[in-house]
Amino acid sequence: MTPFSDMDIDLILTLDALLKDQNITHAAARLGISQPALSARLTRLRALFGEPLFVPSPHGRGVLPTPRSEALRPRIATVLQSISAMLEPETFDAQHSHRTFVIALHENPALMLGAELLNQIRTEAPGIRLRFALPDVAKLTAQMESGDVDIYIGVNAGAHDAWVRRTLFDDEYATAQRKGHPRGTGPLDLQTYCALSHLVVSYEGDPFAGFVDQHLAGLGHQRSVVMSTQSYAMAPPIVAGTDLLCTLPRRMLQRFVQTLDIFPPPLPLQPIAIGMFWHPKNSQDPANSWLRQQLLQAAGRQV
Repeated sequence: MTPFSDMDIDLILTLDALLKDQNITHAAARLGISQPALSARLTRLRALFGEPLFVPSPHGRGVLPTPRSEALRPRIATVLQSISAMLEPETFDAQHSHRTFVIALHENPALMLGAELLNQIRTEAPGIRLRFALPDVAKLTAQMESGDVDIYIGVNAGAHDAWVRRTLFDDEYATAQRKGHPRGTGPLDLQTYCALSHLVVSYEGDPFAGFVDQHLAGLGHQRSVVMSTQSYAMAPPIVAGTDLLCTLPRRMLQRFVQTLDIFPPPLPLQPIAIGMFWHPKNSQDPANSWLRQQLLQAAGRQV
């Protein structure tokens, strides 16, 4: 059997040119090589196939393919078509796709992005489905690498250093209380803030202490945390029905202004930068790129 490695693209193109032109001079011109170079390739082809493949025309003009060479014609065409298709840029037809995209994110960004993202995707790509999944810290790196998760949305602390990042939105913290809260609607001072009862959202570590409590401790203060939940979505309705305060991202709390009053917290807190992260292997992937554009648009960022 002829070694597969002995056949290269130059020989395939030479066969194709000779089958089309049946003339050494014309085939060499088609390939942009000299006649001696083409003759050398034909010698290699004869050695590979164990027969001439082309013989001189009895009329003295050009060459004629042997039956073996003629039999190769459709196979050569198929090979060249396959190579051409392989080199074509990959595209993603969102309008007709039925793909399911998986986005790993916590409830806070899900509340801020979910409705806008789904509404615009349903308009542009009605067959696409979205799955929002809570990030599993122990598995997320492997899931991003395998493609089980397409995009991670969150803060830098939850992301791998090798992932590519783009900011979706910047936010700041705000403090909320129910409308009609007995303390009134005046500005919050630190002493009042610490004296009132609070709800915290915590899904890891101490359930009754978060980053706000760490900042307060650094200032020599402590607040009264009487309730904890792992769900951002649960916090606003609980606060709306109690005298508890909560300090959460302002962009999320703004969605509940009908039932909540919102104030600047009486202590300095660093702004939040929520980003989307993807594995670098997907940077040029048309489907992943399309999803990123949809997320940027939903977040109000320039695509």
